[in-house]
Amino acid sequence: MTTLTKADKKQLKEKGITAKQLEEQIEVFKRGIPYVNLIAAATIGHGIHNFTKEEKDKYVKLFESKKDQMELLKFVPASGAATRMFKALFQFLNNYNPDKETINAYVNREKADIIRTFFIGVEKFPFYEAVIKRFVEKHPDFLNLPDHFQKYYFIKIMLSEDEFDYGSSPKGLLPFHKYKTHPATAFEEHLYEAALYDESNGLAKLHYTISKEHNTDFDDEVGKIQNLVEEKTGVSFSTSFSFQKSATDTVAVDMENEPFRLESGEILFRPGGHGALIENLNDQDADIIFIKNIDNVVVYKYKHEVALYKKILAGKLLKLQEKAFAYAKLLDEAVPDASRIEEMKTFLKEELNVHIKPDVDKYKEVYQIEFLREKLNAPIRICGMVKNEGEPGGGPFWIKDEDGNISLQIIESPQIDGNNKFQQDILKASTHFNPVDIVCGIKNYKGEKYNLLDYVDKRQAFITNKTKEGKELKALELPGLWNGGMAFWNTIFVEVPLTTFNPVKTVVDLLKPAHQVKDL
Repeated sequence: MTTLTKADKKQLKEKGITAKQLEEQIEVFKRGIPYVNLIAAATIGHGIHNFTKEEKDKYVKLFESKKDQMELLKFVPASGAATRMFKALFQFLNNYNPDKETINAYVNREKADIIRTFFIGVEKFPFYEAVIKRFVEKHPDFLNLPDHFQKYYFIKIMLSEDEFDYGSSPKGLLPFHKYKTHPATAFEEHLYEAALYDESNGLAKLHYTISKEHNTDFDDEVGKIQNLVEEKTGVSFSTSFSFQKSATDTVAVDMENEPFRLESGEILFRPGGHGALIENLNDQDADIIFIKNIDNVVVYKYKHEVALYKKILAGKLLKLQEKAFAYAKLLDEAVPDASRIEEMKTFLKEELNVHIKPDVDKYKEVYQIEFLREKLNAPIRICGMVKNEGEPGGGPFWIKDEDGNISLQIIESPQIDGNNKFQQDILKASTHFNPVDIVCGIKNYKGEKYNLLDYVDKRQAFITNKTKEGKELKALELPGLWNGGMAFWNTIFVEVPLTTFNPVKTVVDLLKPAHQVKDL
């Protein structure tokens, strides 16, 4: 049991964390987190659907016929800063001296392909004109500077804290796309996209999770952009924001699993990762929620294909809900006969991917009905999956948990035992990965919202090694939002084309066709 000082208790109270929660987190470090047990990779026909054109058309038609009777919401995790997006450029500033070598020499020495690509396409970036304008203001004779000095100062102006400071900016507020009239941010592109599929009765609702320190910046962007997008699309927008709750912060421990204390004496707490956002999602109230990351956007000409697949996923959700709701209602109103019970089991197995243990058939009827009721009354998620072509990201797998339950899950590579050949062979057999393209149903047939916190598998957390104030520590990340955070949802995977996945992980991703207005 950790001994808490008066200051510790005050700190916990301010964060909204109980002493019991603190002890539970420390126990996780002491106990360790077991790797997941992969059974097989989810593939086409074995956990992943590949719809025919007729099926796609049917699901789009169903969604469009129902959407105006429903509350729709687009949920966008957007708190991440762009630091990693500019990692190669920061390294360049730290390691390059224009007085001593050329850019080519640096690129060859460091094998810095991102720097080479950056300067080949530099005029295509949406921030190019703004940076050049500032460059001219600071160095009126910049054209007389040697080429490698010009390039060095260009990046310096982009990243310096007293200049554009792009590395500290949230990704959602960076210039992403270069239109004739203005550079568009990722935030703006999400509005345009939402108008195509997140609109019900002329209104599109969006919710962004952001960092508290960027709240004013996002408010300013709403003020600048929203009216303009409304005029162009004919759709009204309701935009809301929330912050990751301090009560979801997790304790850091030293290498002896005792709370890590800063030099000030305070216990160190760290943000619990994107898994903490299940709390923010749980605060939302809508019939259908679309989840998509802030950096996964495209220029306008590609948006209709992206929107098409959102409608397909939403239509599939509605079709499944029709059956699940009818069965759940029946269980509440009457005692089904044996044939109906078998019909429900078949639906769970074949359409909701619920693995039913053989011994369930041996239960008394009353317990079989209770089992069916529990499985039918759970949130549903339809997850788009993209063919694996080397992009980073978690993947779709069948796993078996400690209780022997088999289920479909999105699993990240750190959750898999790297020293277990059998597990690694399954990982290598994976054909698809998770682009975070999720459509959620979070209500039961009565329109009552599920408490999403009841469907989290706390055993799917992550422990990572970090340093602070020159000392080693261990940090705890909560089960990922779409990993353990949704572990006990009913899960359906659907193949979607790679064209729907266009994240900006490094700055040069902005040079890809999906982010270039003029490319054909």
